[in-house]
Amino acid sequence: MKRWEIEKRLHEDRAWLLATYAELSDRQLRSDLTRSEHDPSNWWSALDHLAHLALIERNFATMVRRHVRGDADPVGLARDGSGAPRSREQIMAAVHEMTDEWQQKHHDKSFDEVVALGAAARAETLALLAELTDSQLQEVLPGAPWADGTVGGVLAANADHGRMHWKWAKDAGVLDA
Repeated sequence: MKRWEIEKRLHEDRAWLLATYAELSDRQLRSDLTRSEHDPSNWWSALDHLAHLALIERNFATMVRRHVRGDADPVGLARDGSGAPRSREQIMAAVHEMTDEWQQKHHDKSFDEVVALGAAARAETLALLAELTDSQLQEVLPGAPWADGTVGGVLAANADHGRMHWKWAKDAGVLDA
């Protein structure tokens, strides 16, 4: 994927996502929609789903920066803190725990505060995109299961991620809340 294609996709999908969420009422933004995959007693709202995107986007940028620095395991999910390999179930459990921590930390933020979280994460992505060479964008990000696994593909996946979470919120009834 070319640099301009990544940037265009990120801008267009962010604009669409913000316009879509901005049309929701406060009730639609804050109603319980989806059960946490870490703690079934915890519920996520549409606003939680939007805030979650900032965490993942920041994490993707961190992974890419690790890769550029020469880290052999820039994604860092396949092994636990002691270096032992993790099963897919263990990886997903760790990811769900991390995302729940973020969700709980940001759960009471306003729509504008959540938009600001996303703007900061997107700014980091765009700055990183400007720093990378064309060949770096084509490099495989070791351990990355997202998109085509390349640095550019992983950065561009942030656009799809927002649409995926919107679909989940919509399927869970956000428009009915």
